[in-house]
Order: sequence, then C-alpha cells, then structure tokens
Amino acid sequence: MTSTSSYGPAFRLSAVFSMLSAAVLFAVETPVLAQQAPIVMKMSTATLNDMQHEWYRRFGAEVEKRSGGRIKGEIYPASQLGAIPRQIEGVQFGSIQLWNGPPQFLAGVDSRFEVLSAPGLFKNSEHAHKVLQDPEFAAPFLAIGTPKGLKGVGLTVTGPISIATRTKATKLSDLAGKKIRVLASAIELEEMKRIKATAVPMSLGEVLPALQQGALDGTMSSLPVISAMRYYSVAKYALQTNHVMVVVINVASRIWFDKLPPDLQKVVMDAGAAVSRDILPWALQNYKEHEGVWVKGGGEISTLSPSEQAEIVRLMAPIGAEVTARKPEEKAMFDLLVKVAKKHQ
Repeated sequence: MTSTSSYGPAFRLSAVFSMLSAAVLFAVETPVLAQQAPIVMKMSTATLNDMQHEWYRRFGAEVEKRSGGRIKGEIYPASQLGAIPRQIEGVQFGSIQLWNGPPQFLAGVDSRFEVLSAPGLFKNSEHAHKVLQDPEFAAPFLAIGTPKGLKGVGLTVTGPISIATRTKATKLSDLAGKKIRVLASAIELEEMKRIKATAVPMSLGEVLPALQQGALDGTMSSLPVISAMRYYSVAKYALQTNHVMVVVINVASRIWFDKLPPDLQKVVMDAGAAVSRDILPWALQNYKEHEGVWVKGGGEISTLSPSEQAEIVRLMAPIGAEVTARKPEEKAMFDLLVKVAKKHQ
C-alpha cells in the first residue's frame, strides 16, 4: 500500500521559503547583534585618586551617557597597563584607547609638548585654566600628536608644583647638589641646573623605590599626585616653589578614534572638552584636601620666602624662551602660549 501526503506542492514550497527566510534573517541579524556590544575604551594613567584619575571617571561617564551606552570606559590607574612609556606606545598602537599625564612625557614624540612646563607663565591655577581652555592655544597644542597617532581631547591643570625631599628644604640653597626626579624634558632639566640641583629623569612608578633606596633625594611633582601615592612616608618635606603649574594632557589613540563613526567621534571630543572645562573647582578643592592628607600622613609643607620666590622667578623665567629657541616649531608654539597667557592676565 502506498501512502500519499495530505499536503500539496504549494504548502511544501511555502515551507521551503519560510526556512530560507529564517536562515537569511539569522545571517543578517547575527552580525547586527554582535555590533551592538559596547565599544571598549581603556583609559590608562600612572596616578591614583588625583585629578588625572577623576578626569577619567567623569569622562568615561560622560561618553557612556552621550553615546547611549555604545562606548564603555574602563579605567586603569596606577600604571596597571605598564610604565608610562609603554602606556603611550599602547595608545599609539591602539591597544590602549586613552592616556593622560603631563605633556612633558610626550616630548620624545614631539618637543613642542614640553612648552607647558616653562616656568613663570601662569600666576595660579585659575590663570592656567583660562589659557588651557582658550581654543587659540588649545586647538593647535592638542593637534601636535595627531601625525604620531595621538588625538588630543583635553587639557587640565592639577595645581602648583612642589619639590618633596628626604631632608628638610626651605630655601633654594637647600636643594643644591640634591638628586631630584624630573620629567624627561629639556626645560625641566634646565630648571634643576639653575638651582644647582641634579636632574634625574624617571618614570613615576620607579620614584618611590628610588627614594626609599636613597638613589633620589627628592622629586618634583604636583602635591596631590605624591600625596595620593604616600610619598610622605619617605620624602616628607614638601617645598612649594610654585614656579610652574602642573598641566595634564588627555590623548586618545588615533587608530581607535578614526575607526569610530562620526557621531561617536563627536561624542568623544565634546565630552573631553566639557570635562576639561568643568573640572577646575574639583581640582582646586582636591589640592587643598591633599595638603591636609600630606600633613596628616606625617609630612611637612614649606613655602619659599618672598625674596626666595623672587629669586626662583629670576633664575627660571628665561628658560622657556632659551630652550625653545633651538627649534623653530617649538619656539612658535611657545610664543603662542606666551601670547595667550598675557591675554588672560
């Protein structure tokens, strides 16, 4: 006996079309669903619980909000992704999406990055902030690293510089002959020469062990940075010289940035500008709080006398012009910085 199907040819053809449609729909929807996963934005810095770290907290939240969750930030403070040179290389190669820190660390990429370490440019943090947010200076400065894979997204000020030492220093002569950690820029090297100290360029992660072992006598940095990292345990004497305002640059990987769709590129740039513009009150308060943290941790804070302050200005004010005169492009950037700084005095 032969059985026959109760379903006709039309039904069977419809079923085939349904299965084919489902297969096509699955093939189309699968990559779409995969694309909906958030874009990871790794943000790396050498410091912890300071303005650099706070900038990332705010920036990551702002980008996530403005992008509707399409970008998700991950913060890696305290050099978790390697020493500062490795972090910068990671951004250039695209394995890290953002790095922030003093622009002097980028002087090896382009010497123009060091101009913001020139002494005597800023009266205080508020003055520095106005200059850093002025597009006349900020736009060309943030564009310096673009050809080298670094997309500038924001500039901020941490506060005045201090020199923390193992033995007490209250005047410039106390620093003579001391081995002081600086950033590897020609301007900071020259600053130490002017006060007869020995400049020792060194990445941040190496500084505390060097102080503990006596390979360094002190370090020049922003007080919130060294306070958050508890340098008061080995170099408790902080001398506030105030000859420089410590500035931080925030740079994104150009490889990563260029792959973003235009709307997300705008999100990143707008968030960077907004956070950099609005973070000053927090930075000022944070600096005051860390003065208290330093003292509570057993540290001491000294300031230069009026005559000593006048002397350090006299010694160091010419450095920026003298160092940048060696390279025309660097001199042009320095001259622009001086011009904008005078505009906001």
